[in-house]
Amino acid sequence: MVIVITGASSGIGLETANFLSKKGHKVYGFSRRVFENSIFESLPCDITDYETVKHYLQYVYEKEGKIDVLINNAGMGISGAVEYTKEEDIKKIFDVNVLALVNMCKLVIPYMRKNGKGKIVNISSVASSIPIPFQAFYSATKASVQEFSYALRIEVKPFNIDVSVVCPGDTKTNFTSARVKDNVKVDEIYGDRILRSIQKMEKDEQKGMPAIAVSKVIYKIIKKKRSPACKTVGFGYKLIMLLAKVLPTKFMLWVVKKLYG
Repeated sequence: MVIVITGASSGIGLETANFLSKKGHKVYGFSRRVFENSIFESLPCDITDYETVKHYLQYVYEKEGKIDVLINNAGMGISGAVEYTKEEDIKKIFDVNVLALVNMCKLVIPYMRKNGKGKIVNISSVASSIPIPFQAFYSATKASVQEFSYALRIEVKPFNIDVSVVCPGDTKTNFTSARVKDNVKVDEIYGDRILRSIQKMEKDEQKGMPAIAVSKVIYKIIKKKRSPACKTVGFGYKLIMLLAKVLPTKFMLWVVKKLYG
């Protein structure tokens, strides 16, 4: 299979690009930071730049004659109280996590339609269903990814294109250290709530599952004849997602407040 994966220079993206390449697939990694490697081809693509994305997808298609799989993995996080978050950071996280993903899908669908099949895997998060305080914009973008993916799945099903969502829980990657933090400190308004919340979250991430666990789930999805609409990674997180659906919202938010509020 010919596979395009975004955010392939680190974390889940890099792990997945390496894993799928070792499985015998032809992988093209899109990322702003290009690096030499003998396993897959790294391309200098800023996914927020529509024309650049268009150029490199065309490059892959002309070289390989098809694009079988698109994995939208690139993303960013920001932490802090909503009222303290800079406008430019809010715009940036929606540009990277949502609009860039939408454009990747828009541009790859015609190629998949020409070939009569394709698979799109969009990386969301458990935070799409479990809203995390002081990470409101991250949760909002990942919820957007999930609902967009479900709607797109219905639209492109007649073309034999499957759209799936993967929702990892806490995963140990450099995503933690790369997170943008706006005014994360103790103050007279929020006290130490922001700091405590983010410290707990980052501690959970660093004790989380390895990135390869997510890569293996992605691999299973793209190998299936009929891909699932959504797959949560990790038994504990599957249980959490199930409880979030069946428990009263007020109770679920109370639990989240006890953990992170």
